[in-house]
Amino acid sequence: MMAHKILIVDDDREMVELIELFLRNAGYATISAFSGEEALEKTFHEKPDLILLDIMMPRIDGWEVLRRIKNDPEARKIPVAFITARTQNIDKMIGLSVMKAAGYITKPFSKQELLSEVGRILDERRGEGERSP
Repeated sequence: MMAHKILIVDDDREMVELIELFLRNAGYATISAFSGEEALEKTFHEKPDLILLDIMMPRIDGWEVLRRIKNDPEARKIPVAFITARTQNIDKMIGLSVMKAAGYITKPFSKQELLSEVGRILDERRGEGERSP
């Protein structure tokens, strides 16, 4: 079976490298993007199985990236989880309920927290795929 391909989007290169390390050691394939524009380009080109998306980025922020993904007929099926320093409940509520993100991970996070959330989202997606005709 092919490794799940996960797109990591954050303007902080050290954060991207840390997440890549955790995911690669767990057997996932990773792609990285350092801006909203690059995230959109790689989403449409690479068709990842999951996108881990920072909210606070220059120019196009994570909210706008997710909105554009949700408006695209091809990309909208890709689950997106926010990884963010925004820890307030209102941000989490907007991310999950309004924006329909698949997950919301707050920084700082542990390796275990990241891997369990990624596993949960991919398992849910696999479950949905099996049920659809």
